[in-house]
Amino acid sequence: MTPTLPRTVRAVDTAHLLDLAQAAAMHGFSQRLPVDWLREHLVAEATHYLFPTLVQRLTHRPEVPLQWRCQQLLTVSTGEQIWGLRDVLPDTFDKIPETLDTEFKEDIINRIEQAVTVREWMERTAADACS
Repeated sequence: MTPTLPRTVRAVDTAHLLDLAQAAAMHGFSQRLPVDWLREHLVAEATHYLFPTLVQRLTHRPEVPLQWRCQQLLTVSTGEQIWGLRDVLPDTFDKIPETLDTEFKEDIINRIEQAVTVREWMERTAADACS
């Protein structure tokens, strides 16, 4: 039986997000940014947000555990919030404290929908650096 996908948003600080990225790399999850990239580009004292949107089971890779595919809202060094994806183990996600009220969660989901993607942000900042 597949666990029920939680319909909530969880907040994590940068250190916790780096731990999640390390775990994703260890498990070979598909949706992850490299830990070094995150260290370089995230605001160290920022809060980031995870919103589970899909139960991810890799039937072609049975050694990889089931995971939640989360939309994530990251605060990067330019002060912008950008959108990406992160795969997280269900038990790991469940251990993140529930700290946000309903109104704030709705605001985060709206910000995710309006944010530029990690790829778009990287392309733009690379182009800006060449100008």
